[in-house]
Amino acid sequence: MDDVVHMAAIQQYFRELTDISDQDLLLFCSKLQRAEFPRKSVILESGKTENYLSFIEKGILRFNIPKPDYDLTFAFAFENAFVSAYDSFLTRKSCLYNVEAISDCVLWQISYTDLNGIYENTRIGDRIGRKVAENIYLKKMKREISLLEDTAKQRYLDLIREQPELIRNIPLKYLASYIGVRPQSLSRIRKQIC
Repeated sequence: MDDVVHMAAIQQYFRELTDISDQDLLLFCSKLQRAEFPRKSVILESGKTENYLSFIEKGILRFNIPKPDYDLTFAFAFENAFVSAYDSFLTRKSCLYNVEAISDCVLWQISYTDLNGIYENTRIGDRIGRKVAENIYLKKMKREISLLEDTAKQRYLDLIREQPELIRNIPLKYLASYIGVRPQSLSRIRKQIC
């Protein structure tokens, strides 16, 4: 029963994207596997190939490039969204970054093989794939434009506006890296806002 409740969020996500039949939705959901990851787990390590497209039921993921002295955080992913190291997933090549659980996470995952089966065997599969890819692309473009146009303070304010409850669970050093400043600078920004 618990799984049925959580599948409702995925069903709602798809119904908002497109007019999907109950049969196609049931087929898609039947291919999903529930996976739990404790806080600080590396879900995908740099150098490995992404094999899953995942829906975040619970938790926050961080995408980072590991460096000897620090990790460069370039993206977060939050609840009720699909997420993947999408470049690796599509090309079947090694990923150049890590995907890490910042908090305890519950993901619903579909494998590359199963997703391609959905694309080939359902009336709506290609449209769903395109819509999910479009959403991932639009988020990426918004992030890139923000890095070019906005101040660090504005990027921080945008993150607060978009995810007010969830960002409380993100360590300061990750937030600072994400908005492109050092932790000390983010502390000053936070003092200006309060």
